[in-house]
Amino acid sequence: MARFELVMPKMGESIMEATILKWRKNIGDMVAMDEMVLEIATDKVDSEVPSTAAGKLVEILFKENDVVPVGKVIAVIEDSNQSSVSSSQPIASPAPTPKVEVPHVPQATSNPKPAAVSGDRFYSPLVLNIARQEGISMSELENLPGTGQDGRVTKSDILNYVKTRSSAPVNAPIQSAPVAAVAAPIVQQETSNSKPTTVSGNVEIIEMDRMRKLIADHMVRSKSTSPHVTSFAEADVTNLVKWRDKVKKNFEKREGEKITFTPIFVEAVAKALKEFPFVNASVDGTNIILKKDINVGMATATPSGNLIVPVIKNADQRNLIGLTKEVNRLANAGRNNGLKPDETQGGTFTLTNVGSFGSLMGTPIINQPQVAILAVGAIKKKPVVIESAEGDMIGIRHMMFVSMSYDHRIVDGALGGKFISRVVELLEAFDVNREI
Repeated sequence: MARFELVMPKMGESIMEATILKWRKNIGDMVAMDEMVLEIATDKVDSEVPSTAAGKLVEILFKENDVVPVGKVIAVIEDSNQSSVSSSQPIASPAPTPKVEVPHVPQATSNPKPAAVSGDRFYSPLVLNIARQEGISMSELENLPGTGQDGRVTKSDILNYVKTRSSAPVNAPIQSAPVAAVAAPIVQQETSNSKPTTVSGNVEIIEMDRMRKLIADHMVRSKSTSPHVTSFAEADVTNLVKWRDKVKKNFEKREGEKITFTPIFVEAVAKALKEFPFVNASVDGTNIILKKDINVGMATATPSGNLIVPVIKNADQRNLIGLTKEVNRLANAGRNNGLKPDETQGGTFTLTNVGSFGSLMGTPIINQPQVAILAVGAIKKKPVVIESAEGDMIGIRHMMFVSMSYDHRIVDGALGGKFISRVVELLEAFDVNREI
């Protein structure tokens, strides 16, 4: 009979591990080809892992909540209909492997690679949760030697430290600086003498779900990493509104897609980014990394009320029809928890539509490691002064506030102002007679 290994799949260039959320199948269950076997989560998105073979699930090598490196074997499927090993990933030994009911813990090497004390060091959601529950400060976590890939702190590393922290100091002295000043995703520092928070009155206490915890950590880290500055502008989008009202019915009939304002905003942003490459960048210490690709993320609400940011890759290379189809596809996938991990990776700039929730304007938080994020507000009819060759007049126009938060380390007020002004200029100059 043939035995097949199910491995943790690769889910994007920057994703090295994932947390097992739930096993949908148990040992002894029959599994069909491409049937979903388990649910996993990264720091970006939840996903499902399908079976790469048909047969009986005979081994589960990791438990729920375990963090597993990409490429690691997580389960074994046995096909009793075949008499030879024909899988593209066969098990090396033909002998049956004993069932494993406990998580596999990587063994520490005799000389683990010391971790650099840096705000850019990656910590898995599970490690962060353990640190938070055990009251381990950010400075302690940064000084822990990691036995994982690239010196990362693994689950076993932090659990071993928890057992020995009362008697054995870490390699470097613990700093007393507050966590809020450290560029890493731990929200609160607790000490052994800290008292639990007490509440009174008619209240309800609700624990954050996993996604909300990740968002909270990400937002705190962003504010502590980048000095935020926000600039505002107002755009007259009357031509844009009139054009959409004119073409939306025929467009939907012809393309089978509804056209919203979002792809038009993305188009303007992509054009402006080509003109201002320092806004399409990231910071690495004292180095500025200019991104040649223009990948625009768009904040999308999920059914749970949380936000996720799918990415429109190479937005500058798509026409308005292509942008519309990609925006709709990603938005629908985000709302239905159907995004693939790679579809939330690689963004170089983010657009958020706070107007879709009724807000006139907002001060968005930068989506790290990007250096800027643009927010568009609700479109409202307003009386405004219109300049013409015959003189000034007052007219009713469709107006929209635009705001942009940017990293003042590399984007100063002049550059930020020029960029947002260019976006406004592109929106206001939209051709009401444009063919599509």
